Amino acid sequence: MYELIKTSPRSKARLGRLTTKRGTIDTPVFMPVGTQATVKALDLRELNEIGTEILLGNTYHLFLRPGMDIIRKAGGLHRFMNGDKPILTDSGGFQVYSLAKIRKVRDDGV
Repeated sequence: MYELIKTSPRSKARLGRLTTKRGTIDTPVFMPVGTQATVKALDLRELNEIGTEILLGNTYHLFLRPGMDIIRKAGGLHRFMNGDKPILTDSGGFQVYSLAKIRKVRDDGV
């Protein structure tokens, strides 16, 4: 659920709150990127210390490595990452497009 908390009378800026079953995210928000299910240079303790509310995962990179079978066997992305924070995953479409010269795109996937 999204709740609009405040808007600026001088611009389109706004503050909001997104509530999920995994947690509450105040927006705007800084989202560390866990490209392959890990945030480089920071562990979960450090992410908690800096107040991280949500992590961003890249679907295309997760698909390539570690792969869907490994994530599934771990019990899902949260268990694989050993975390309980909300996770936003993108579609991976930009990477498919931008890396098209080195990947084959077929009707059944990449």
